[in-house]
Amino acid sequence: MASLVPIEGPCAWYGEAMANDPRWRFTLSGADIAELQAAWASVQRQGLPWEQMRREDFPLAGLEGKLAEMAAELEDGSGLANLSGLPVEVFGDGLRHVWYGIGLHLGQAVYQDCNGLLMRDIQDESQDTDAVLGHRLTARDGSIFKSSKARTLSNALLRFHTDRCDVVGLLCVRQAPVGGISRIASSVAVHNTMLRRRPDLAALLYEPYHRARLGEERGGELLSYALPVFGQRDGRFTSHYSRTYVEAAQEMLDVPRMEDRHWQAMDMLHDLAEELCLEMSMAPGDTQFINNHVIYHARTAYEDQAGAALEQRRCLHRLWLSMPNSRALPEDHGVLWGEVAAGARRGGIVQP
Repeated sequence: MASLVPIEGPCAWYGEAMANDPRWRFTLSGADIAELQAAWASVQRQGLPWEQMRREDFPLAGLEGKLAEMAAELEDGSGLANLSGLPVEVFGDGLRHVWYGIGLHLGQAVYQDCNGLLMRDIQDESQDTDAVLGHRLTARDGSIFKSSKARTLSNALLRFHTDRCDVVGLLCVRQAPVGGISRIASSVAVHNTMLRRRPDLAALLYEPYHRARLGEERGGELLSYALPVFGQRDGRFTSHYSRTYVEAAQEMLDVPRMEDRHWQAMDMLHDLAEELCLEMSMAPGDTQFINNHVIYHARTAYEDQAGAALEQRRCLHRLWLSMPNSRALPEDHGVLWGEVAAGARRGGIVQP
């Protein structure tokens, strides 16, 4: 491997400075909301389910410029774009149409499970979701922990990770009274800081790490795959990281055992994400778009109102988007992404 150097540019940001930077904050105007209402009325008249909508079914000529600015910020800027001011109570049952319609003007939604799910509700379902995956996960210290999917559908904390798409979009429908703080860290800043402090560990993260598929896909795919945590192509950085999938792979008999130095590299990655992150609380109507290639995201644990029914609990609508202005990825990333060319439709879960 050639000598590693820090990656310069607006994607290498640090939480404290980023908190006061307006470049990633966007707000819906009254005219924007009126246009969303008109687009929603149009699909209502056509009787279109939100899953069948196309971009042209949900016209947003006036909002297009703002969404284009957001797409540019996501790929060529900080990797983060928040759009606030969506009146969730106004749209009611049409909220999914509106949220999906906004997503269609940024990218193309990809599947979040092997059953064709295009929008997931992130909330505490109070069920044993580990059983759904059929996988009992054991941490290095011997303790039992929940799988990534089980944590997502619970009120537990979520460790820093990336999702399997170019951009993840989250719309806050209801917030919990306690906790649920969003934590965002630049993976580029993590990379650069690790390179300064421990270049030996940074270099290890450019080597393949085995990850488990955790039963997410059908069709005879391998149960695990090897992929570096850090990668670069044409001067652009990418990081794909979820420690849960790496830990799960280490339970498999046919996966090589990781050395302590590889665990140490992941430990440092986590610690730096904690050190460098930006924290924010989302209110109903706030949306958050994150470029997974340059940002890790996490969430603190939260508490819903005691005895709250499912429809009263904290809820975020999640979209996974393939972006038309996305970067090219290293060739060895095809094992996860399928397509690695810039702007290619990629990501999500392969369908049977």
